Amino acid sequence: MFRVSCINRIFSVNSLNRSNYCTKPEFRNATQRIDKSEGKQAQFSSAKIGPFFQSSPQLENQYTGDAVLQSYVHRYIPEEILAPIETDLIRFGERVATEVYELGLQCEREPPQLLQFDAWGNRVDQLITSPAWKRQHDISAEEGLIANAYERKYGEWSRLYQVIKLFLYSPSSGLYSCPLAMTDGAARVIKQLPSAYSWIKERAYPRLISRDPAQFWTSGQWMTERRGGSDVASGTETVAVPQSDGSYRLHGYKWFSSATDANMTLTLARVEGPDKNVIEGTKGLSLFYLEVFDEQKKLNNIQVQKMKNKLGTRQLPTAELLLDGAVAYRISDEGRGVAGISNMLTISRIHNALSSAAAMRRILSMARDYSTRRKAFGDYLKNYPLHMQTLARMEVEARAATILVLEVARLLGREDTGIASDQESLLLRLLTPLAKLYTAKQAMSVVSEGLECFGGQGYIEDTGLPGLLRDSQVLTIWEGTTNILSLDVLRAITKTQGEVLVALHHSVMSKIQKASQTQELKDHSHRVKEATLKVMNFVQTNPDKAQVAARDLAYSLTRIYIASLLLDHAVECGMTRTDIHTAQRWCEGDLAPVVSNLSHYSTTPEDLHLVFQNYSGQ
Repeated sequence: MFRVSCINRIFSVNSLNRSNYCTKPEFRNATQRIDKSEGKQAQFSSAKIGPFFQSSPQLENQYTGDAVLQSYVHRYIPEEILAPIETDLIRFGERVATEVYELGLQCEREPPQLLQFDAWGNRVDQLITSPAWKRQHDISAEEGLIANAYERKYGEWSRLYQVIKLFLYSPSSGLYSCPLAMTDGAARVIKQLPSAYSWIKERAYPRLISRDPAQFWTSGQWMTERRGGSDVASGTETVAVPQSDGSYRLHGYKWFSSATDANMTLTLARVEGPDKNVIEGTKGLSLFYLEVFDEQKKLNNIQVQKMKNKLGTRQLPTAELLLDGAVAYRISDEGRGVAGISNMLTISRIHNALSSAAAMRRILSMARDYSTRRKAFGDYLKNYPLHMQTLARMEVEARAATILVLEVARLLGREDTGIASDQESLLLRLLTPLAKLYTAKQAMSVVSEGLECFGGQGYIEDTGLPGLLRDSQVLTIWEGTTNILSLDVLRAITKTQGEVLVALHHSVMSKIQKASQTQELKDHSHRVKEATLKVMNFVQTNPDKAQVAARDLAYSLTRIYIASLLLDHAVECGMTRTDIHTAQRWCEGDLAPVVSNLSHYSTTPEDLHLVFQNYSGQ
């Protein structure tokens, strides 16, 4: 008690005069030493955390900073329309690096929320989205991100022009690129509807391609149900009950419905017959047009059960939906729903591929800039050969993905305008799943590597960098996983009796012809030719291994075709040092893993035994 009272007395307000307690010489000397050091302490105290702050990476104009994109545009876009297109791309390249980029970050900070009930217990299912998300809607309309492909102002080049703008927009969009992908697909489906559905075309199509934000509609794509994602044939349980006015009432549960705030959607369901039964399997599926809201702006007999808690794409409202008599209209022949969505899948898979390529370009753009700002061990990162080698390897991947996406867009533009040859249409059928599956895998690898270029800051959410990786993961899954799309490639080969492979072979041989006559690229052209022949031979001689080798086959076809594109691009664009180097590096890789891994395709159940060794489940 005595000691406590003494301590209280020493440190009381009335006894803070040092002369009251620092009476011994050693105490007085210590006090003087403290007084002399107070000036230095105060200086550091005011600085708080020291004077150094690492400057953050800055986005440059996303069009002018992309060499392969510019060279492709200059190579292909006719001179008479190049000026207005490129002027717009330069302007938009700056906009996505500034205004749109900041809006995208805001979308990440302000994810959508679901208000299911009001204060009085009424079910309202109100989806609350960020003001930035709504602004992305308006920008999409103003920039014609859907309209550009359908107005056909530039003929066959309109689609390429649209895809390039979407490529620039995607990484800054706060995932608004997702509803745009589904809107583009819906626009293509509805545009091609026969005259029997003219009222739907007149109502929906002008809104889907509108440049007026007040009129512009987005579309959802509600296919996934609880039983399955890609397996719509056995996974779709939604029932469509015919009504006397020609409409249908849909009853079902949509498990994964992105862009829940869309104005309309296309969805699959099984028509209920007079006997109250439905046809199972693919033959029982029909395609339906459904508007999300009724004339009173209330949900069309739809309940939003919950929002999905996703790894990435958190900016995008994705929900589980109960359709409890939603009014819809059949827009395919009965039982032809899967065929009806084929055009939509083509578009959305191309969007997926362009988003993959765009993610790679974005992380590289930021890593390149950061290498000029970050010093480590006494020098800037750009001056370390190992760091430049790492970025260069990533750059080759990004250029390869970009040129593949642009080529697919060019072919789609020709098909849109009805001038594609039979060979080009076959090539597009094969390249669409190949581009989607391969670029998605590239994106995951390149973006992950890209985060390392920022050290610990690449792992910090505040920088906006980790979101690129989280959002990239969906690209390998949405619109079909790598295995599902690899099997789709097999389906394309089988259904066309190999004609898609003939088309690819002819295109590859044509594209490498000039390169094979150059000193710098003749050996690499020979490697591509040899790889192509080996892969074609594998397909012919190993039909029993087709399923287990499907993924490696898809990779091989993609790598070979990219190689031909890079060789062709290098020659046609003047044999620049960087184009030659890119083509050489790509061709020096394994172009035919399906041949390299031939010994792995055993028909014995060794893989099964390896995976399930010591497994204790049922």
